[in-house]
Amino acid sequence: MSGLEDVLAVIRRGADEIILEQDLVDKLHEERSLRIKAGFDPTAPDLHLGHTVLLNKLRQFQDLGHTVLFLIGDFTGMIGDPTGKNETRPPLTREQVAANARTYQDQVFKVLDPDKTEVMFNSDWMNAMSAADMIRLAGQQTVARMLEREDFGNRYAHNQSIAIHEFLYPLVQGYDSVAMEADVEVGGTDQKFNLLMGRTIQKHYGQASQVCLMLPLLEGLDGVDKMSKSRGNYVALEDSPGEMYRKLLSVPDELLWRYFELLSGVPLEGVEQLRARLEAGEPAPAGELDWADVCARLGSAEGRLGRSPELCQAIFDQVDNVQQAKRVLAAEMITRFHDASAAEAAPRSAGNQLAFGEIPEDLPEVTVTIPEGDSLPLPAVLRLAGLAKNASAARDMLGNGAVYIDGAQAGAERKLERGEQRVIQAGKKKIARVWVE
Repeated sequence: MSGLEDVLAVIRRGADEIILEQDLVDKLHEERSLRIKAGFDPTAPDLHLGHTVLLNKLRQFQDLGHTVLFLIGDFTGMIGDPTGKNETRPPLTREQVAANARTYQDQVFKVLDPDKTEVMFNSDWMNAMSAADMIRLAGQQTVARMLEREDFGNRYAHNQSIAIHEFLYPLVQGYDSVAMEADVEVGGTDQKFNLLMGRTIQKHYGQASQVCLMLPLLEGLDGVDKMSKSRGNYVALEDSPGEMYRKLLSVPDELLWRYFELLSGVPLEGVEQLRARLEAGEPAPAGELDWADVCARLGSAEGRLGRSPELCQAIFDQVDNVQQAKRVLAAEMITRFHDASAAEAAPRSAGNQLAFGEIPEDLPEVTVTIPEGDSLPLPAVLRLAGLAKNASAARDMLGNGAVYIDGAQAGAERKLERGEQRVIQAGKKKIARVWVE
């Protein structure tokens, strides 16, 4: 990828805001390896897919020839950034920070290229800073400027305490950019104030201001709150293949395309074409989804890098509905964080509960006879096929959206015609191939 517009398209993918994009263009014109900074305070070392939104962007910069500066904020971690909180966060002990930092390094190289990554610790320069140096740094901003940060402003307005050391956090993060000579800093939208502080502090120290690239916070499996272990709506990088598969198949349909944009490495153009085809109700050009073929393709060198539009198209041409598209996303994630063989085995290791829309390999077959006419309402099909205890239970499952036909959610108004053969799932444990006679 050589053209500037092609490079910018990669950088813009999934980005919420770039400040300033013209600064980024100017830096790219210098034709050198840019220094791309991302800071992690080691407070929650068990990474999940929400964290990989940022890691994926860093990897894209690496693939474009740039160097990632992976900052473990062992110094700032002992201050505690209250971003998004309305109270002071307890600081970590040095022992907790050290243990969490080791865990971080074990996990991030599942995404990043270690040969193009410099792992840094801000205690290396902050511990060397004198009290006088810190006072001079603190003199770069006013209390009024600090209260522009939303969480500080809210706490001040509601008479909630703000400790003096908390004002130091964005200043230290800004100084990190000076010490690291960062060209670009990448962070979530909740870090905008801190990232902009880096531009301000760099200018004071005579450096060119960094570009701030903000990425959205990924919603969790509930489709509402951001992905978080505390909310239980997460997919951890350390999850087993079966658990990862089961969770990703439960992603709300409307959130799937956002997951593809922010988490997947496949070309975005192919994702958009697939979405348009499914929304138009067009069938899969290549026929039935071949799970082993999908896993093998995604496990190849081209598949892991996500650089081949042709490979992407060959996979997407097998997809016939949204639930199958979720399976493709699951295959890519499991292949990335485990391997292709683990992805192929994942449906069998997902446990005795099926994710809605999942179709296992060995299905029981049931024949249902239409007593009269040429069709049978779906509640009656469920009852006669033994997938529901009675008509009332069938209606309840349909009302709860827990009935799928051939991997696609079905409504109570659906009927099956004489001669049809469909895979029907009712709830998370009952599924059968149903023949209508």
